[in-house]
Amino acid sequence: MYTQALCGYCSAARDLLRAKQVEFTEIDVTLDPDKRKEMIERTGRTTVPQIYIGDTHIGGYDDMAALEREEKLDPMLAGEQA
Repeated sequence: MYTQALCGYCSAARDLLRAKQVEFTEIDVTLDPDKRKEMIERTGRTTVPQIYIGDTHIGGYDDMAALEREEKLDPMLAGEQA
């Protein structure tokens, strides 16, 4: 998950993943222009967070929250197709 400091959506994404007891890796782009460039090239987006589940880019926090509402997030986290 690409994140940056002082980002409410990043905090919400962390909270949701922690509540589900999911381990995740954060790539902080706050002061790292190379990592920010990498994020933009990989996702085509400039906003954070940008979240991957495995190799699948699911988008930002709103996208992940929508998957949760649709009951599709848990299967993805378990490695199943959503």
